[in-house]
Amino acid sequence: MQFCDGCGSLMHTEGDTWVCRSCENEEPRDSGAEAAMTTRDGQRDDGAPAVADATQRSSETMQASCPAGDCDSDRAYYEMMPKPGGSYEFRLFTCVECGHKWRES
Repeated sequence: MQFCDGCGSLMHTEGDTWVCRSCENEEPRDSGAEAAMTTRDGQRDDGAPAVADATQRSSETMQASCPAGDCDSDRAYYEMMPKPGGSYEFRLFTCVECGHKWRES
C-alpha cells in the first residue's frame, strides 16, 4: 500500500504513477520500494489462533444449577462479560462437571 505524502490517504496505481484517492496528488512509482512492500501472495493461512477459555481456568465457582438435562451439578465457574455496545454485563457460566455453558443477564 502506498499513502499520499500530501494528505495521508491511500493511493492507487495508474501506469507508472501513484494517484491519491482523495486529493489527486500524483507520485512516480519506485520499483525498488514496491519490491520491498509486503503482500499476501505466498503467505499461508494457519487458521484462527487458539483462544484461552477463561471460565475453565477460573477458581471462582458459585452455586448454580446446570441446565443440561443429563447433569445434576450445582456448581459452575463464572465470569462477568460486557454486552457489546453497552455498559450492561452478563454472567457466563461453565458447569464444573459437564462443561455446559450458559449465560445469565
